[in-house]
Amino acid sequence: MSTDTTEPGDQHEHDLEHDELELDDEAIEAALRPTRAGGLLVTVLGALGLLAAFTLSVEKVEILIDPSYVPSCNINPVLSCGSVMVTDQAALFGFPNPFLGILGFSVVVTVGVILASGVRLPVWIHWGLALGTFLGLIFIHWLAWQSLYDIHALCPYCMVVWTVTIPLFVWSTLSAARLSSASPLVHTLWAWRLPIVLAWYVVFIVAILEAFWSYWSTLL
Repeated sequence: MSTDTTEPGDQHEHDLEHDELELDDEAIEAALRPTRAGGLLVTVLGALGLLAAFTLSVEKVEILIDPSYVPSCNINPVLSCGSVMVTDQAALFGFPNPFLGILGFSVVVTVGVILASGVRLPVWIHWGLALGTFLGLIFIHWLAWQSLYDIHALCPYCMVVWTVTIPLFVWSTLSAARLSSASPLVHTLWAWRLPIVLAWYVVFIVAILEAFWSYWSTLL
């Protein structure tokens, strides 16, 4: 027959330690949750992408109505939306690519507004946002390659979409990873998220300079 030798004081200390551990876990989880500032960032980036996609859609419709229409983003031989919008690549799935942008960025803005309001979303929604931005990332890289080395023209509004998709992917993916894992690698990547985005931008800028150097050099 066993006898419980736990003293009341020892039990009280054990309960306090248990409560402290629970509080620590809650504090850690709260620290890893996206902040309202993060939600605001997602909202702003998504809104910029949505505005660019909507503007491109309007310009595309104008061209369909009047083939002689000159888009507002036709700036010079290199920066020319019109040269891009009339290509097959501009309607990869049989309809104008910006329609996808309107749909995708509408979801991004919605999630961003919810996060900015302080609501805690399930982890699977964070991973859904990460997956969506990853698909968008693949798409913009394909479009960038086509613009640089096949179409030989750049669409300014498209470049706005490129610019916002990269940080959206980095933020959403690392944010979801932080909620799912305590890996030191995830922690390190999160700490370096801004340099990662800046380095990505540098690669794009270098590629643009290299692809159109014969034109840029005439401006010097």
